[in-house]
Amino acid sequence: MSAPLLRVTGLTAHTGSGKPLVDGVSFTLAAGQVLAVIGASGSGKTTTGRALLGETGPGVRLTGRIEFAGRPVTPDSPPPPGTVGYVPQQPAAVLNPVRRVGSVLREIAHRHAAPGGTGRTPLRQAVAGALARVGLPDSRDLLRRFPHQLSGGQQQRLVLAHALLSRARLLIADEPTTGQDRINRADIAAELRGLATADLAVVLLSHDLDLVRAVADHTLVLAHGTVRASGPTAEVLALHQPPRTVGGGRSTDGDRPDRDRPPVLRVTGLVARHRDGARRPTVLHGVDASVTAGQCLAVVGRSGSGKTTLARCVAGLHRPAAGTVELDGRRLAAGLDRRSRTDLAAVQYVFQDPRASFHPHRPLLDQVARVAVRLRDLQPAAARQAAQTVLTRVGLTEEFTGRHPDRLSGGELQRAALARALLARPRLLICDEITSGLDAGTQERILDLVEQLRRTDQVTLVVISHDREVVARLADHVVVLDRGRVVEHGPAADLLTAGRHPLTRALLRPTDQLTTKASEPR
Repeated sequence: MSAPLLRVTGLTAHTGSGKPLVDGVSFTLAAGQVLAVIGASGSGKTTTGRALLGETGPGVRLTGRIEFAGRPVTPDSPPPPGTVGYVPQQPAAVLNPVRRVGSVLREIAHRHAAPGGTGRTPLRQAVAGALARVGLPDSRDLLRRFPHQLSGGQQQRLVLAHALLSRARLLIADEPTTGQDRINRADIAAELRGLATADLAVVLLSHDLDLVRAVADHTLVLAHGTVRASGPTAEVLALHQPPRTVGGGRSTDGDRPDRDRPPVLRVTGLVARHRDGARRPTVLHGVDASVTAGQCLAVVGRSGSGKTTLARCVAGLHRPAAGTVELDGRRLAAGLDRRSRTDLAAVQYVFQDPRASFHPHRPLLDQVARVAVRLRDLQPAAARQAAQTVLTRVGLTEEFTGRHPDRLSGGELQRAALARALLARPRLLICDEITSGLDAGTQERILDLVEQLRRTDQVTLVVISHDREVVARLADHVVVLDRGRVVEHGPAADLLTAGRHPLTRALLRPTDQLTTKASEPR
């Protein structure tokens, strides 16, 4: 057996107050192997992954020893540039918002090209090859876009392409399937296995146990910063099976009378375009959709199919080129700046990345309370009291709400984002991939919370999701998008079990093909 490429011995991370985030973690990893690190939100996975880069959070102190290719890694001595690739859970944080996708890819390819490979043709071929490996087109349309013009799933694959072009020897992938549809998850699983076959070492930080089962040679389980189990993946996962949401779709029998009721939301002939210099590519083509009071409409489709653009048009965050959005039979203005305060409160949006929607250096309670000041005209003291009441409902006591967002886990922030939206007393709540990147237990709590709020507050839901289990748990009706067009729609129970369109079956079928596809390159 070859010598380990990566060796971690007694890794410990403490905050300034002395609280351990990671406590005594040790493992080794050889080239050509995949190590999965799993555990609940806040268990120390990301802290461990960042330590391998020689990075820490504010006020965090590392002890122990990390060796990469025989040399120590510390915050003062990180790995040589390009040798370790990092794919973060929220890719927008590392993508340059003012540079086009293609120019950054070509720059990375040039910086890390093999000797003699810096000409235009070799660089173009390198970029095209990296994009093909992660399932992105080598098209002028994509290369000319800015990162914000890509879906979350496309951004995730773009960052993976950056790592491939850097010719890294070690890849740290932090939730690489967050925001990905089933088809892309299978492609990424196969690519991760392919990287290991090409003699890279991969550290996979993930809640996606199907992905872990498909690609990892060994698995390490973290809980409260300590190693609770480690060993061959099959053996570890046999003992570590958190609960999963199950179901075949909500029964629609009791909902049939609602078909004759006027919809809360009606979208008619919606056309949306993205700005690309002088070009305006169309991303939604005449989309129709509706949902009645107290019901849940799920919008599904592949990454980049237009799901989030549709949701943003409904919320007034993206101006459509044509079509209408109606709430309770009344047409809403296309943009936020033209909507009344009542309309702003009536449609609330919970984003996929809750951390990006909060200011990192302001107490959580103050940020949530601001909604009641702006949209309900409450005085600051009354707004803070109302905010704390709603936050307590979602399980966040004063112990949490006085903290800054960087001191909260992803699941805690997602609950805070829900509370902030509910504080506006919305008629319609849009939830965009709100369980992606969360462990199974936290996902279950978030879904329980959404269902409870739906019953008690009679909120109508639009759910954007790649996760079949989320659709099965929440949805009454499903719309399937493909390249900006509705290819199928109907009751959730019907589409989950007997969808007619091939894409519907691929996205919503009960079985998962990750293990089969990813195991082929082994």
